[in-house]
Amino acid sequence: MLADFHETHYLLKHLTRRRFRNARRLFKSFRRSRKGGPPEQHPMPIALSVEPTTACNLGCPECPSGLKQFTRPTGNLKEGMLDQLLDEIGKDLVYLTFYFQGEPFIHPDMTQLIAKANSRGIFTATSTNAHFINEKSAEAIVESGLNRLIISIDGTTQEVYESYRKKGKLEKVIEGTKTIIAKRKELKSTFPRVYFQFLVVKPNEHQIEDVKKLGKEVGVDGVHFKTAQVYDYENGNPLIPTIDKYARYRQNADGKWGIKNLLDDQCWKMWHSAVVTWDGRVVPCCFDKDATHQMGQVGAESFEEIWRGEMYSNFRSALLRSRSEIEICKNCSEGTKVWA
Repeated sequence: MLADFHETHYLLKHLTRRRFRNARRLFKSFRRSRKGGPPEQHPMPIALSVEPTTACNLGCPECPSGLKQFTRPTGNLKEGMLDQLLDEIGKDLVYLTFYFQGEPFIHPDMTQLIAKANSRGIFTATSTNAHFINEKSAEAIVESGLNRLIISIDGTTQEVYESYRKKGKLEKVIEGTKTIIAKRKELKSTFPRVYFQFLVVKPNEHQIEDVKKLGKEVGVDGVHFKTAQVYDYENGNPLIPTIDKYARYRQNADGKWGIKNLLDDQCWKMWHSAVVTWDGRVVPCCFDKDATHQMGQVGAESFEEIWRGEMYSNFRSALLRSRSEIEICKNCSEGTKVWA
């Protein structure tokens, strides 16, 4: 999802010399690795996803959090863990997403977490189902300095919305959206930029134009259409859209379905970003939802030791050799169109 003018201005304003140098070195390291260079990573990541919680109030069919299918425990991020991460790599970080699995605003101190990162000039973002946004929380969100708020809205009628967002109430999404936009205006703030995210699946694809209209009526800063990841796709899946540009999968000549991805043996994510679970497990990316590839543990060792350590180096090497042999990479969006 591209940044708008206000977001770009914020990013450039806080792009210190250190952050710029680190990002440049990081990109050069990635290019060297693609040309057969070593997988070792010396620059620090410029982006980080931190998981506030694994708890969720909804039960979406392709989400292990909503379906309660994790083997890892449910819990909330401790402030001390975020403090440690910010102390260690905050001067190099450009972008911090407070989201991995779960509904972020279930965390009781979510806005305090955001404020900590924002105070260091780091661009902050999160994604929510908006069921917990009310007058009080909206004010706290605006005052936290959050830069980007993505609101999931996968239908413009209750029937279609809840066909994917199980247990969800569309009226709460719309009410929460209106509330945060009104509070932003009341407090004379530019942020957060508020976006509708419409996950396009077969049951809702007929409402694409409707959600654009709804976005204008409510006053969001943009409506973005995201292609959907599904797990069981080889024999087709009722969620795969019929409109090709919104589908990550296609039907092959033998009748089987496959992902529209060449699975090139490279991955920018492994060089520029990482994911930290609520309990401090560092995992390669957002596709490792159950944290099966643990690179290290925040608190047991420094983030720098983890990032430059043997586990990460071995994982990057395996990916450069044959990405298609790594289970979490087989259904990955790296190399696939995510935003339609």
